[in-house]
Amino acid sequence: MLTVIMECRNQEPELAHTLSALVTGAVKGLISDVIILDHASHDGSARVAEAAGCRFHQRWEIGDVIQSIRGEWVLLIEPGSRPQGGWIEDILEYMALDERPAQFSPSRYYKKPFLKRLLRRGPPLEFGLLLRKQDALQLAKSGLPPTEFSKSQKPRRLTAELVPAWALRPTR
Repeated sequence: MLTVIMECRNQEPELAHTLSALVTGAVKGLISDVIILDHASHDGSARVAEAAGCRFHQRWEIGDVIQSIRGEWVLLIEPGSRPQGGWIEDILEYMALDERPAQFSPSRYYKKPFLKRLLRRGPPLEFGLLLRKQDALQLAKSGLPPTEFSKSQKPRRLTAELVPAWALRPTR
């Protein structure tokens, strides 16, 4: 079983898009719970999370949150990102055969222009992070915030693709 954790701040539409993409994983028994860690949102993020049956925390300590999860694996993703077809089977297979952290592959349909990829690093959770609960607990005890967990890991690539959160934002 897998627990999904997302941090958000005033990201109601992004949260709704990601939660709708995760429904299939919950229906197929992969996702046991979804936890939203809020950073003082003033929009409808709490209502979206409640309507989807998520646990919504406004005050939280990451170590306590991870300790309370039901799943043996944790998936950290950004609100707005959406896993693409075949992700459930890919994650199930990976969890059965491997214990190392993993990330989704970048979607081949949503790529930043070459120079932007070359000059700017994306957010740490741009392609999510899948890791065992006990590894997440160790990282939380070391004092790292959840968004920085991936920087201390050497994750493998899943074959399943993820549309990153930035692809949902309008371009300016």
